[in-house]
Amino acid sequence: MELVCPAGNFPALKAAVDNGADAVYLGLNNKTNARFFPGLNFKATRLETVVDYAKSRGVKVFLAINTYPEEAMFRHWCEAVDCGAELGVDALIIADLGVLDYATEHYPQINRHLSVQGSATNKPALDFYHSNFGIKRAVLPRVLSLKQVQRLADKSSVPLEVFGFGSLCIMAEGRCYLSSYLTGDSPNNSGVCSPAHAVQWKNKGDQLETRLNGILIDVYEPDEPAAYPTLCKGRFHINGNLIHALEEPTSLNALNLIPE
Repeated sequence: MELVCPAGNFPALKAAVDNGADAVYLGLNNKTNARFFPGLNFKATRLETVVDYAKSRGVKVFLAINTYPEEAMFRHWCEAVDCGAELGVDALIIADLGVLDYATEHYPQINRHLSVQGSATNKPALDFYHSNFGIKRAVLPRVLSLKQVQRLADKSSVPLEVFGFGSLCIMAEGRCYLSSYLTGDSPNNSGVCSPAHAVQWKNKGDQLETRLNGILIDVYEPDEPAAYPTLCKGRFHINGNLIHALEEPTSLNALNLIPE
């Protein structure tokens, strides 16, 4: 088993490297990765130092290029692949077929991992990516149950990776465009769900409102913890009831499900 940790900034990377991570994954601070939030990710000019820090301590570095480019923007995803190759990262985590094809053709020596955003949920899908792009690993969507993961692991032609903790959303990896209806951006193309420029917090006396592009998402009482406003975690009036229509804003730590 290999422990792969996210590294959204250098302190997070340092903490992971210094505390036993086998590998870290990170992204550039642009739309090529699915966590394009303010304050996260790295400029290309900074990555060399970051990669050197990890690799000099025996920790592998994976570069996430896990969003879907529009035609006019495709070259930026290719440039991200080029950047990873120049820095000598240990693997590229990719979702888009075209980007996978580019990486396979130009840098066959670099390991290619299928991103969770690729949303491969069955053996034929895994076989397709393996036979056509030579992927060395697939990150499974978090929508799968443990039994489904086990069935895939028994049959898979490639090693598998699963998330052990955390989620921002309802985990419909690579298939969700909810935020695009309110903001024009989706994590699949823009690298961010509920972009910061569209998020608003408003104090209303004893209550706190959260809005997304001006649309009310939730209202919190003083004793309620306020979640980051994503559309799937909003509360809505349905048939006279105020409910979370899609998902309760909680996180599951699956680490305790893994045998010691």
